[in-house]
Amino acid sequence: MLEQKKWDDVFTARLSECYDEMKWLYGELYHNNLQAFNYFCNMLYAYYSARKQELKEIDRKRKREREWFADKEMLGMVMYAENFAATLRGVREHLDYIKECGVNYLQLMPLFESPKGHSDGGYAVSNFRKIRPALGNMADLSELAEACHKREISVCLDFVMNHTSDEHEWAKRAKEGEKDYQDRYFFFDNWEIPNAFEQTLPEVFPQTAPGNFTWCQELQKVVMTTFHPYQWDLNYRNPTVFNDMTANMLYLCNQGVDVIRLDAVPYIWKTLGTDCRNLKEVHTLVRLMRLATQVVCPGTLILGEVVMEPTKVVPYFGTVAKPECHMLYNVTTMATTWHTVATRDVRLLKHQLDQVFELPKQYVFLNYLRCHDDIGWGLDYEYLQQFGMNEIPHKKYLNDFLTGAWEGSFSRGELYNDDPKSDDARLCGTTASLCGIESAERQGDAKSLKAALKLDIMLHAFLFTLSGMPVLYSGDEIGQLNDYSYHDDPLKADDSRYLHRGALSWSSVERRMQKGSREEKLFSFITRLARIRQNHRVFDHRADVWTVETNNDHVLGIGRYFQGKKLIALFNFSENEQTAWIRQVEDYFDLLTKESRPAKEVMLGGHEFIWLVTGFS
Repeated sequence: MLEQKKWDDVFTARLSECYDEMKWLYGELYHNNLQAFNYFCNMLYAYYSARKQELKEIDRKRKREREWFADKEMLGMVMYAENFAATLRGVREHLDYIKECGVNYLQLMPLFESPKGHSDGGYAVSNFRKIRPALGNMADLSELAEACHKREISVCLDFVMNHTSDEHEWAKRAKEGEKDYQDRYFFFDNWEIPNAFEQTLPEVFPQTAPGNFTWCQELQKVVMTTFHPYQWDLNYRNPTVFNDMTANMLYLCNQGVDVIRLDAVPYIWKTLGTDCRNLKEVHTLVRLMRLATQVVCPGTLILGEVVMEPTKVVPYFGTVAKPECHMLYNVTTMATTWHTVATRDVRLLKHQLDQVFELPKQYVFLNYLRCHDDIGWGLDYEYLQQFGMNEIPHKKYLNDFLTGAWEGSFSRGELYNDDPKSDDARLCGTTASLCGIESAERQGDAKSLKAALKLDIMLHAFLFTLSGMPVLYSGDEIGQLNDYSYHDDPLKADDSRYLHRGALSWSSVERRMQKGSREEKLFSFITRLARIRQNHRVFDHRADVWTVETNNDHVLGIGRYFQGKKLIALFNFSENEQTAWIRQVEDYFDLLTKESRPAKEVMLGGHEFIWLVTGFS
């Protein structure tokens, strides 16, 4: 029973809707610790009370438009503020360009204070409420969010919840001997229990940060560090950790952040004898965080970063009755897309999409070609084996092709975390460089450049065909190439992910206005595709979607149907001319040329795509 507090009617009504479930889940995790739970509820009210009226109005509007984030009008862009425009104020000054890109969802990579040289790209946070001084301050973030809202742009922010920097205040106080703060982490007096954990724990970075524990010299104890020695795992078995981290999240929501990206969420609960991934308690924590936002800031979304195979990703949506994340990354489709680029064989991609298309329509994925991270080859090797593609040699082929080591390859990428023990590695590179634009321009080969641009555009058309939200990685709209300068920076040289984290070239951006330039060709075509997607109802997220049998292993077919309109989308992953052996009976129009074109035995040039629709919607 909800005890009556001195809370206003709106908050009380919201809390009442989920109070019993929240109390049950909290009690299950924290052994019916009512003191901690009551603190949690009062903390929620404090952040609700502190929320600005204009943000509460956004909450009310989005409560009425529950599926606003799934609309076909949505287009995202992810960026590092420092790489895009140096500072948060710089980002605000360039919002007109972001709108010109057609973007209305802006994801900012980690902004918070983190130690130089031990930041892991900003993911080792030393203060969740302080922006790195070089980027600005919290007022700059609030002003950027306000400016975005005036332009109908939503703001997404990373929330690193698995760990803190070893220079966070909690970690410093733990090192000073305060037990209450040591209890926020996993400390052990010797290596006995850590060694027992290691029996079942995989390594995240076996080459650059092997093992899951680090010796803390100040305390003469062992501390759990799943990712890097300077990132101390938080102990969510301690309710104080959950309460305070939820408070940090709500603080960010109250700065105007619309979407909270839960970083590395599968890792946040640790149990000896398991792999400490995707444990059931993780889902309880995510559900509680969803309920917390539902009470305090119902216009805020939760985006889960779950970089795993589909069977482990989908549960993070929760259920229709008890949802968890609003959105998840479609990481498997991303990796499978680059497999398809390297092999020219669409069978695995078709197989994987068949699984995605069978999921409930309310499951919203963020679809992307590239992001700040590497490409991991978590493919369905059991399926690939029937075609003679065995895991270890196939991974080597993919990496050889996409790094340009394979004879005749057009791709230019670099390996990440190459592990000779497992003969495994992941891959880095920008979309343009992996598509061959870099190699063609360096060679001055106009024919190869034309083919590379066609591949880049075709991949973006594929991205826009999927249901969910397409997300561009900043720079992809103009074909930004790999940045090799990181090799000369001692703070970055051992992390090849900086290859595709280069600063945006604004002189290159200006060339989008230069007719015939690489930047103009890509920018005009990608923004055109986005407008077509926005303007035709067949791309509605409620559409039925399926793969179309093309009877050609080089050509992927996707069908969409909504309110009497049907789309047939075809994508040729081969550099050679191919035929999609289909026989659709309706009358079709080409969405790009607006000319009539039958959907029968469709011939496509190398790396060509086509969108055919039954009449204009």
